[in-house]
Amino acid sequence: MATVILFHSVYGLRSLEHEAVERLQAAGHKAFAPDLYDGLVARSIDEGFKLKDEIGWATICERAAWAMAGLPASTVLGGFSMGAAVAASLWPKRPQTAGILFLHGIAGIADNTRKGLPLQLHLADPDPFEPAEDVATWRSAAARSGIAADIFTYPGGGHLYTDASLPDYDAKAADLTWRRVLSFLDTIEA
Repeated sequence: MATVILFHSVYGLRSLEHEAVERLQAAGHKAFAPDLYDGLVARSIDEGFKLKDEIGWATICERAAWAMAGLPASTVLGGFSMGAAVAASLWPKRPQTAGILFLHGIAGIADNTRKGLPLQLHLADPDPFEPAEDVATWRSAAARSGIAADIFTYPGGGHLYTDASLPDYDAKAADLTWRRVLSFLDTIEA
């Protein structure tokens, strides 16, 4: 059983994150998805970016760090799209994390990461927010870092293809993603 924190996308805390937490808890994991927007939710991606900018990146990351208070040092850090970058902002300060889970977004790799740290990355292919050249650069950085990265791409879906409330949704890709995520978490001792 793993303890997992999932940070929301630029839209804010919505059904996507609530359903993910329920799915992970039903599989026996402890899962949490904090609200980094203090109750605000965007109706469009453009509105989401506006909210992110109004709140400010520093405040979002401070709220994420606060949400981690009291959770085990081994807590798996995860996030959806922007949430992956939030998780990455905490990674250097949480070297004992048992794993990293990036959904719909690549993010920085901690300089102090330990060799063999398990990481799963799930991306649409193509993804308008993660160009192929950026993904290729990220793959190279992951290989150099020594992390145990499993990178999965899903053709045909949109950026947030696991979100049933958006036109991006791809049921087949979402199902496969969640099966892979659960298998990943089942291998983690946290």
